[in-house]
Amino acid sequence: MGGDTSVARIGYGAMRLTGWPKGEPPSRETALAILRRAVELGVNHIDTSHYYARDGIAANELIREALHPYPDDLVIVTKVGALVEGADVARPAADKTGLTPDNLRRGVEANLRSLGLDRLDVVNLRMGDLDRSLTPLAEPLETLLALREEGLIRHLGVSNVTAAEFAQARTIAPIVCVQNLYNLSRREDDALVDACAAAGVAYVPYFPVGGFQPLAAARLDAVAARHGATVSQVALAWLLARSPNILLIPGTGSLAHLEENIAAGALRLTGPDLAELD
Repeated sequence: MGGDTSVARIGYGAMRLTGWPKGEPPSRETALAILRRAVELGVNHIDTSHYYARDGIAANELIREALHPYPDDLVIVTKVGALVEGADVARPAADKTGLTPDNLRRGVEANLRSLGLDRLDVVNLRMGDLDRSLTPLAEPLETLLALREEGLIRHLGVSNVTAAEFAQARTIAPIVCVQNLYNLSRREDDALVDACAAAGVAYVPYFPVGGFQPLAAARLDAVAARHGATVSQVALAWLLARSPNILLIPGTGSLAHLEENIAAGALRLTGPDLAELD
């Protein structure tokens, strides 16, 4: 990413370690073991955010406890956006003000502090959580660009954006990645995946295996059975085959599922498999 940041194509998303925004988190001991095992298995791209926190469990603090001092090749990607930090995160959605310059700085500094870093590898500006007509992309991205010039951020990305916002973002700042909803059953971003590939920009799908609505289809079951794989592994392998600029950050609170997700990188779908899934 960005021409100077190399990551494995399968990373890890830390949101599920906290049960945020809903769900049952693993025990603290399991969460720490998952993070350490991920790195042992070659993961060097971890996606997180300071607002992944619930009931006293914070993803950034778990990452810091498990992995600090960080391996030299570990890339930690975080995000800031309309959600704001600390107690303010519980405010009603219509009242979020995290995209203001002061709150964006506060969000960046909170991530730095909780991760124990002097500079964040990648910060994604997350859009789309409020009415887009009221929250245009330019000003918050310019704020993050200024923080990058201060040395607090290495690279910038955008999340939950439209194709038009992606194009606009690239006129304001160097963009190294896009993080949007995309999986086998949600392919509205097909053209954006290709646009990112043409621009040399990583595309990082969130909910790669469906998130809170797991993927389920007879054709997925059939392909999985042929390969002796799980449905989730096939879904991840399809994404890797879809375009070489796609990077994966599947999240899990299970050590067994972590192993399965990373093993999906060795699964090679055939032409007939891909045709069946399309």
